[in-house]
Amino acid sequence: MTHEPQHHSINYVELTVTDMAAAQRFYAQAFGWAFTDYGPGYAGIRTPTDQAEVGGLLFADEARPAGGPFVILYSEDLDRTADAIRTAGGTVVQGPYEFPGGRRLHFTDPSGNELGVWSSR
Repeated sequence: MTHEPQHHSINYVELTVTDMAAAQRFYAQAFGWAFTDYGPGYAGIRTPTDQAEVGGLLFADEARPAGGPFVILYSEDLDRTADAIRTAGGTVVQGPYEFPGGRRLHFTDPSGNELGVWSSR
């Protein structure tokens, strides 16, 4: 299933990973993501609810260097998400901390990609 693109909205997020199997295990365990395999070098990321493809994992020898766009996910329970990240093999590198919209943390996945998670609570 695909989702209908919206004019001038973010449509797809792609993460470069150095170990496809480890990345899929991590994101499935920590966030419940599902994947569509397109061969050894690419896997689509599907939403948990309607199975629309919203992103992808791209295999490469190195993760992209820091300084690009920062991807932030949402969680209804940030502390539980932090525990899930650690259990799945990721590292919480900052937070959780409070900010004007709620609370947030930053984490790295097994390939070294840094993402954020925020919660309104």
